[in-house]
Amino acid sequence: MKLFTYCFIVLLTTLNLQAKEALNVDELIKHALEHAPDLKVSLKQYEAATQRKEQAFGYFLPKVDLKLSGGEIGSSDIPNNPDDMKQASFLLGNISLQQLVYDFGKTGSLYDNLKYQEESFNMNSLQKISDKIEEVKSAYYFTLRAMALIDVAKENLKLNKAQLYRAKRYYTAGIRTKIDISDAMVNVIQAKIDVNTAQYRLKSAYENLNKVIGITQTDTPYTVLPQKLELNNIYDTLAPYKYDLVQSVEYAYTHRYAIRSSEALLKVSHSNTNRAESEYYPAFYLNADYTKQKENDELKHVIPQDQWQASLNLKWNIYQGGSTVANVQKSIIQEEISQSKLEFLKLQIKQNVADAYISLNESKDTVELAQALLQASMEKFIQAQKRYENGLSDYIELQQARQNYIDSKSGLVIDYYNYYDALAKMYHVIGI
Repeated sequence: MKLFTYCFIVLLTTLNLQAKEALNVDELIKHALEHAPDLKVSLKQYEAATQRKEQAFGYFLPKVDLKLSGGEIGSSDIPNNPDDMKQASFLLGNISLQQLVYDFGKTGSLYDNLKYQEESFNMNSLQKISDKIEEVKSAYYFTLRAMALIDVAKENLKLNKAQLYRAKRYYTAGIRTKIDISDAMVNVIQAKIDVNTAQYRLKSAYENLNKVIGITQTDTPYTVLPQKLELNNIYDTLAPYKYDLVQSVEYAYTHRYAIRSSEALLKVSHSNTNRAESEYYPAFYLNADYTKQKENDELKHVIPQDQWQASLNLKWNIYQGGSTVANVQKSIIQEEISQSKLEFLKLQIKQNVADAYISLNESKDTVELAQALLQASMEKFIQAQKRYENGLSDYIELQQARQNYIDSKSGLVIDYYNYYDALAKMYHVIGI
């Protein structure tokens, strides 16, 4: 019974481990967009900007106030008995309305200011999403690279174990000396260390990916969908990039959210200038007021029961120590600063696009050369094995050929995923 229980627990554990969902890059991006806390911050900032804009729109609409009060009132100014103080209770209701008629753009500029701020926060939020997508892709390719390097390390261990087996047989047959067995044993142990190191690096890659996509739990609840690499012709499988450098820069100028955010901030500065200049002019308001009061008969001749008034009012600041002029100049300077920041941002993006384009093409060429290097090192390793088996070379030559083969294979894996990381960065800097 105990054995059955133990087997059942082991089976459940195995099923639980196998139940981890294998995710591809699109699924990882979706999870990051839904759970990454840094994206939630930028989204809330955008929502707050929207509410500020809605608040400013209310300034175009009438302001209505209602006032209700009740209490005691006393008066001696009564026609039928002016020397006698009369006291009575009262109820009073008042409703007032104020409507902006025209203020030479003060309120309109304020609304435009907050509207363009909302646009800027929106573009900034979208830019954060674009940044997150590139970050997820980079962490994803780093994880795939770590997984592929484990396979290379295991192949190296397998080759070294096979060589140890052959060295023992050659020694037994009297063909080789015991030093070859010792060298092969050292290489097997080192290969085991390399496998162990590669496995820990994969764990580290998963932790980095968890941080990027917003997973806080200790155990990783998923696995990255593995990718089988055909290294012999891997260069031909590389995904192409369809734009040249000029097209890439033009596309970035049109689609980068950072530029559109900066353009919105320039509009904010321009609306601030308009608002500052409107302070030279008056504002016209329509006011209406109605009061309803109820008191006893003794006081109704003193305080009217119904009152109303309507008026068109002008409010105009004539002088406030030159602060209006200074505010206008400050706004103009800030607008010029915003314009310069936009131009400098375009220069930065142009450089980023050029750097990414150069890096992408360099990575592509490196993959082609690394593939050729792997083929050459593989042929040399095969030749070194044959030479060693026929007694034409020593173990050191064989070991160097095998290590060169493993290093070139690892290098091709790294260069392959570096290309896709560079491709992701290329699409990111142009705004895709």
